[in-house]
Amino acid sequence: MPDLFSPFTLKDVTLRNRIAMSPMTMHRSVDGAMGDYHVMLYGSRAAGGFGLVFPEQIAVTPEGRTTSACAGIWDDRHIEGLARVTRIIREMGGVPAIQLGHTGRKGSEQKPWEGKLQLPPDHPDGWQLKAPSPISYGGRYTYPVEELTVAEIGGIHRAYADAARRALEAGFEWLEMHFAHGYLGASFFSPLANQRTDQYGGDLDNRLRFHIEALDAVRAVWPERLPLTMRLGSDDLHPDGVQFDEAVVAVGRMKAHGLDLADLSIGFNTDEMTDPPFARMSFMVERGARVRREVGIPVGVSWNLGLPAVADQVIRDALIDLVFLGRPALSNPHWPVWAARELAHPDPFSLVPEDWGWWLRNFRAHEACIGWPAPGAARGAA
Repeated sequence: MPDLFSPFTLKDVTLRNRIAMSPMTMHRSVDGAMGDYHVMLYGSRAAGGFGLVFPEQIAVTPEGRTTSACAGIWDDRHIEGLARVTRIIREMGGVPAIQLGHTGRKGSEQKPWEGKLQLPPDHPDGWQLKAPSPISYGGRYTYPVEELTVAEIGGIHRAYADAARRALEAGFEWLEMHFAHGYLGASFFSPLANQRTDQYGGDLDNRLRFHIEALDAVRAVWPERLPLTMRLGSDDLHPDGVQFDEAVVAVGRMKAHGLDLADLSIGFNTDEMTDPPFARMSFMVERGARVRREVGIPVGVSWNLGLPAVADQVIRDALIDLVFLGRPALSNPHWPVWAARELAHPDPFSLVPEDWGWWLRNFRAHEACIGWPAPGAARGAA
């Protein structure tokens, strides 16, 4: 029976455990390029035992960023910084993964700690927002949105394919497409954001067309031996938005086009959600289990899985295949080691590089002296 620390193989890639660091935007890039900060951040998480390590969402075009300080992969000059990140992740025992995305109508923002308001197109750090339909998100997202032309949609698909080629050159071994959280892919899927009357709007087949064409474009350049996955906005939690039943159908259709794993999340195409579940523990697991069961595809989910016993149990119960951790990975770079000790793993220090593990494994009698938390201490579970 698999548990949280069992290896997981997908295509020709084997993860040392079922723990993935989710992409978390850092707003630390200069002209889209990654640097020393990113090497430090992601290398330390790989060294801390995470099996799969994602940097932040990487934009396929300049207009696909959240802020002007977000990372990108729209130019070959970005490959060098990304390659530094993949090398350190691999050297520390993790598998380097990349999440490609385009923020659509939720881009052109200030940094969160500066207010997170949208910037007008004529601002030095702003740009014109484009989306399936000329509908602003609302709330703090107030600036007018232009409708993408069919030609522009094709250009975005080519940008995804070009980004996949650069990702491969940079050394990534796992590629995910971010079509959730109100970003461009999510907005094509949702009737709340997509009111087109052409082949990209209307019924489920048309609203899924953007996903299928992007998936096909990437699969054409991304090797079959490497995993191709998608974070899907699987439910808008709104009566007029995406319903989860549609997401189940959508994953099945994308599986036929080369999708290897579904990373399920919320659509976030509106702030007006019915009974938001975000305070409930592991609320996405039941949805993930249904997709895994009905579609026959591996599944990963995030949201409130930071308690080791919970994360371990959903794997043992064969509900999902991978646990994605965001804030827990930021709050504790050695979350997997801490979890292993909480769960009485026979050799928790085997999760860190051998030169660290040797010292820690052979001096456990002095744990109080080195400041290591005792088993049962509630840390890193947020």
